[in-house]
Amino acid sequence: MINRRKSLQTIASGIGAAAFGSSMFPEIGRAASHLSGGGPKRVIFFLQNNGFGSQTCIPAGMTSRGSLAKAVLPEPIKALEPFKENLQIINGLHGMHTSPGHSAYFGALGGYRGGGGVAPSGPTIDYELSKVLPETLLPHLCIGMDSMANMTAKPTVAHLSARGAGSPIFMHSNPNHLYQMLYGGISEGDIRNQHDARSGMLERIERMATAEANALPTPEKERYGRFARGFGDMNGLRKRLGEASDQLRKFAPEVDERYSRPEFETDWHDTLLDLGISALKSGITNTLTIGSGRGTIFGSWKGIGVETEGHPVGHQNQMGDIWTKIRQYNTSMLVKLMEELESVPEGSGTMMDNTLIVYTSNNATTQHTGGKNWPIMLLGNCNGAFKTGCFTQLDGTRPINALYTSILRTTGVDVDRFNMTDKLAAKYDSGTGPLKEVLA
Repeated sequence: MINRRKSLQTIASGIGAAAFGSSMFPEIGRAASHLSGGGPKRVIFFLQNNGFGSQTCIPAGMTSRGSLAKAVLPEPIKALEPFKENLQIINGLHGMHTSPGHSAYFGALGGYRGGGGVAPSGPTIDYELSKVLPETLLPHLCIGMDSMANMTAKPTVAHLSARGAGSPIFMHSNPNHLYQMLYGGISEGDIRNQHDARSGMLERIERMATAEANALPTPEKERYGRFARGFGDMNGLRKRLGEASDQLRKFAPEVDERYSRPEFETDWHDTLLDLGISALKSGITNTLTIGSGRGTIFGSWKGIGVETEGHPVGHQNQMGDIWTKIRQYNTSMLVKLMEELESVPEGSGTMMDNTLIVYTSNNATTQHTGGKNWPIMLLGNCNGAFKTGCFTQLDGTRPINALYTSILRTTGVDVDRFNMTDKLAAKYDSGTGPLKEVLA
């Protein structure tokens, strides 16, 4: 009995099923958001590791709030120049209470104390939004971009998103695995054969795990039962995706040599982005989290001519050549996200009209930071819910939690604080409720 139970856990860990089931798929069947007169139908979080220096995003000479209409964006984000009317640059939030250091890990999106090897202490904002945005098959999708070695050896990791205390949401880093999960049921050839084989295996493991859990004492039964429920969630998702095959076929990206024979890690970065976009456009998900560097100090960008990788990248000048290339690569991804969503009609406008993109870092301005300033860029006004075409300078007394509260408010959630007790707020937040400065 013991050996069999351990073997099931080993299988679960090996194929990532524990990640998929216990953390990746929130409950299906929730009520849709109470949207009225604006607010996002979907939210994208893009976090670049090693900091987001304010000098890389604030136009020269701008020291207080004002219009971006006549401003010239800094070279690292110059690709956003044609999209300034859809952009809000926010400076002056803080995350001192998250103790970011090299990274705030789960604290970056959770607004609480984080750390390497430290489990999340509560849900992160992306997961909370996925619960209240309009219902989708896979409410939350998290993808992580890293070096080829790391993405191959560790196709799923968890450093940024969480369902709650001790419940991380794993991010996908191998596009082949993610494609098979999302589109294997509508594919042909080897991809379909691998999908069917894995589906059959997962169904058998689910039955075994369920039987195993039922035979255990109550304390261990609940803990081990998460494995069984995880397999059930995974198998249920595959079935639902199969039933939506006609819709999925319209948006499934083409599988090319970048998947099977990538020249650089950025080939996989690009295919992961394509899969994230396809999941949004097809309606599979309403919340996409992108972690470049996967929420740690790692990362690699040799495909864009950056030879330095990992921890040393964080020690480079953020206005220097290396960081300019990385930030330009990031902003090209942001542009692609906007253009792709702009191409799909939705209601009286397009998908982008109902989408909010949040770009920042997992550790404030630099790799070694106390979190005193945490620059953030917002793209999209969500039918007038957010100010755009402007630079918003805050006074440094309100935390990143206040922005997350603001986003929740636009979805109809009546909340004055996000993941911050009154005691903590007395020390780290000068106000309460949303940031009026960022909302229209």
